[in-house]
Amino acid sequence: MSGQVQGPRVPFHKAVSEALKWEMENDENVFVMGEDVGALGSIFQTTAGLHQQFGEERVRDTPISESGFVSAAVGAAMSGMKPVVELMFNDFIGVCLDPLYNMAAKNAYHSGGGQAVPLVLMTSVGGGYCDGSQHSQSLYATFCHMPGMKVVAPSNAYDARGLMHAAIEDPNPVIYMFHKMLVGLGWYGSVKMASIPVPNERFTVPIGKAQVKREGTDITLVGWGVTLHYALQAAESLSDSGISAEVIDLRSLVPLDMETIMASLEKTGRLIVVDEDYKNCGVAGEVLARISESNLSALRSSPRRICFPDIPIPFARPMEQFARPSAEKIVGTAIAMLEAA
Repeated sequence: MSGQVQGPRVPFHKAVSEALKWEMENDENVFVMGEDVGALGSIFQTTAGLHQQFGEERVRDTPISESGFVSAAVGAAMSGMKPVVELMFNDFIGVCLDPLYNMAAKNAYHSGGGQAVPLVLMTSVGGGYCDGSQHSQSLYATFCHMPGMKVVAPSNAYDARGLMHAAIEDPNPVIYMFHKMLVGLGWYGSVKMASIPVPNERFTVPIGKAQVKREGTDITLVGWGVTLHYALQAAESLSDSGISAEVIDLRSLVPLDMETIMASLEKTGRLIVVDEDYKNCGVAGEVLARISESNLSALRSSPRRICFPDIPIPFARPMEQFARPSAEKIVGTAIAMLEAA
């Protein structure tokens, strides 16, 4: 459990780079590739120091051709290597989707389980820093919709390291999605609570297992990535009003841990899911749908989702912040749900 670790706080980006360093030191098949991952260490500093230690053969700066280097990574994985490829912004998935969903995701099925694709696609998500509609999306559902790939979304440095080790270890392709506001670089905005103590050793966080971050009895708040922190902030505010909120960090979106959510809902009877992806056909909607199919009687009121509206993400800061999920929106929704009961 991340809360039991002692020591200095570690930035999210350093936790990722330390995980990659350990894996590369201990497995010569692991290598990194992507735009600016070499001498620069990635614009997110997730590969900082690796180029100096391992050289350009194992830390490969690529041309600005996502379709080219993602295809190359898929081919390398099919050949027995373990590439970690950084897609700088998840918004760029449109130009390299074919090798992912037609090759990487399906190859184990096509080969009857005979040929795995141990690929990690590491990509940033999220807005909040005024970078416009083509660099600010959180396209979780786009990846979750395609069978054959696992999808993880850590909310803090501990899970960032543990999930990276688990992703590299996994024989399946894993989409590793991190929010820019968590990496610990000021110009993206920073969520301070994402930087927490992390053991300087190899450990794994299980893919497909959510975590209860705060226990409560009145309402369940579900988030992942940056929305987990909004849920925790909201829970703290709600406690001042005498409302006890339980907070769950999904951590993994595929597989989706519905058991942990349902166990919480059995206690609270009320649910809000907070997702920075678009509302239409999103992960939040999937959670609500699975609850309605499996145990609708656990609900004391209609579940709610707080998502980004189905519009292009505005560039102007006031408009972008107005549209994004927030702790304030969660608090208002939760109070309204309880007052209507």
